[in-house]
Amino acid sequence: MARYTGPKTKIARKFGEPIFGEDKVLEKRNYPPGQHGNSRRRGKKSEYAVQLSEKQKAKYTYGILERQFHNLFEKAQATKGITGEVLLQLCESRLDNVVYRLNLAPTRSAARQLVSHRHITVNGEIVNIPSYSLKEGDVVGVREKSKSLEVINRSLSANNAVYEWLAWNSETLEGRFVKVPERIQIPENINEQFIVELYSK
Repeated sequence: MARYTGPKTKIARKFGEPIFGEDKVLEKRNYPPGQHGNSRRRGKKSEYAVQLSEKQKAKYTYGILERQFHNLFEKAQATKGITGEVLLQLCESRLDNVVYRLNLAPTRSAARQLVSHRHITVNGEIVNIPSYSLKEGDVVGVREKSKSLEVINRSLSANNAVYEWLAWNSETLEGRFVKVPERIQIPENINEQFIVELYSK
């Protein structure tokens, strides 16, 4: 399974945001990486550079590689609605993202690992494809044998974020994908319009 395995703090510092989760290094050095650190003069970014940066941020945030992301964009373009908003909705509907949003894993990469290691079920069936696209009403749960996993229990006790488009049952360790989130409900700091402009060139 292809995924980004490079230095995450460096990427987070590049965008000035903790896109991979909390990062103590980023808190201390909230400026781009590089030999000259914060002293380097940085000119105004070109329109293309801003658009490219926004696309890269979205890709790293959701843990999606270039080809997959481009395919999602083409799917969003062919879907009725605002292309940029639909693109983010497709990203949010991915199984690994929903596992992360349900607080079953501390990060999206940890969520991806839970899915690929067959710990997660969808409508009672084991699904080990992180990019699996959920539909309204789908029930995401933890496999019976995996309910005692320390990583899941630790993440559940540490996180209590609640999202309106998801319903969680703490007794059965199951969450329902109630509906596709609207743009205003997606907390990620991404300007999807820049991504649309970039791909439309």
